[in-house]
Amino acid sequence: MRKTLRGVLSLAVLIGTVSATGASAGAATAAQPATTWSGSTSSSESGAEDIKDRILAIPGMSLIEEKPYPGYRFFVLEYTQPVDHKKPSKGTFQQRITLLHKDVSRPTVFFTSGYNVSVNPSRSEPTQIVDGNQVSLEYRFFTPSRPEPADWSKLDIWQAASDQHRVYKALKKIYSKNWLSTGGSKGGMTATYFERFYPEDMDGVVAYVAPNDVVNDEDSAYDRFFARVGTKECRDRLGGVQREALVRRDALEKKYAAYAAENKLTFTTVGNLDRAYEAVVMDYVWAFWQYSLLADCEAIPADARKATDQEIWDSVDGISGFSAYADQGLAQYTPYYYQAGTQLGSPDIRQPWLGNLSRYGYQPPRNFVPRSIPMKFDRSAMRDVDRWVRNNARQMMYVYGENDPWGAEPFRLGRGARDSYVYTVPGGNHGSKVAGLVAGEKAKATAAILRWAGVAPAAVQADPAKAEPLAKFDARLDKRDAELERNQGTLRP
Repeated sequence: MRKTLRGVLSLAVLIGTVSATGASAGAATAAQPATTWSGSTSSSESGAEDIKDRILAIPGMSLIEEKPYPGYRFFVLEYTQPVDHKKPSKGTFQQRITLLHKDVSRPTVFFTSGYNVSVNPSRSEPTQIVDGNQVSLEYRFFTPSRPEPADWSKLDIWQAASDQHRVYKALKKIYSKNWLSTGGSKGGMTATYFERFYPEDMDGVVAYVAPNDVVNDEDSAYDRFFARVGTKECRDRLGGVQREALVRRDALEKKYAAYAAENKLTFTTVGNLDRAYEAVVMDYVWAFWQYSLLADCEAIPADARKATDQEIWDSVDGISGFSAYADQGLAQYTPYYYQAGTQLGSPDIRQPWLGNLSRYGYQPPRNFVPRSIPMKFDRSAMRDVDRWVRNNARQMMYVYGENDPWGAEPFRLGRGARDSYVYTVPGGNHGSKVAGLVAGEKAKATAAILRWAGVAPAAVQADPAKAEPLAKFDARLDKRDAELERNQGTLRP
């Protein structure tokens, strides 16, 4: 448990025998020695009760289905959660969970994307590194994990962290070895908030590409990012296409209207087709750098003024997606936009290359949430989390991509942080992982994850440079771009 580790680390600091990083890591290793695993993945481990029966014996846990996957048991489950953790008697809802079971003798990784959960077997990078079990949780209010009727005031970062806490407490009785939490983008934010409110639960946190919008009205970091990202040639190509899409608004909106009619798209939430069209175009440059690499700039028209309307349309649609701000595209993500407009914050960039072509600027989250749902922004929420991470981070890791816009406002570690790290993948986008780090940092990060999970081999404890994932890469389980595919083309983390 982290509580034990922190006690050891605090004592070591008091007697002056360890530093803030390397020696404290040694103390953590001593407190959590590597385990030995027999490799059993049988349904009846060591003659014990079947794992499915043990899971379903948890009060409030029910099975939706079990899907086969070699070497694992994979369960899609529902768990009964209170709508309000402060007032559990005021109603419940069913929250969807998946469990990739390896062996109860292995560590467990708690994954959330911050959005819906996939009901197909998959493995996050830390799960592969530690060769462990994985519990994946659907974020509250993403359907079908939504209370009926929905009291949107109960969608906040503390309530969501409390969902994770209850799931952890229920499953820890079965999976008693070390636990790590992880997630990418909004999932990395979610893992951070979980740690802030329940710091004794996890033995380590691995948060990927997690934005940290501390002051919602101060977004100059994004302007500085877009002024220097990539190369001038690439920036000019992207800005040229974006300008032309607004210069040719009338012609392209006729195409958009036909596209909307063909696909039965409506624009009630955002207001009208013109607002939706501009929102897509305004996302274009951001979306390129979020999802693409510098090499992909070759596919962008070199001289947008000479490009045909169809070429401009195809480039914007391929990168931003013209269905994104229709009612049908927004509905699934109402919980995200609600949180962005009440606690998380959202970016607002100037894009000076557009001159006065924009009618609406970057539209706020309020424009993407039905007006029937009340929203009020809490300026204290992100400041609290940022202050806590700077001063209290223990065994936390952040991985960012050099060319990912969301990394312009990252989490930073202060003097109070211990055994915690921030890494950046050179040239990386929003899909950046430990695997993309330079060799020395990759080994150091991998070693820390193994150590926190309590499964670092003796050779790695002696020399972190020898650290490698304990499980072989599986092309089906370890598909690293799944998060990018989910959010392709919209300004969402």
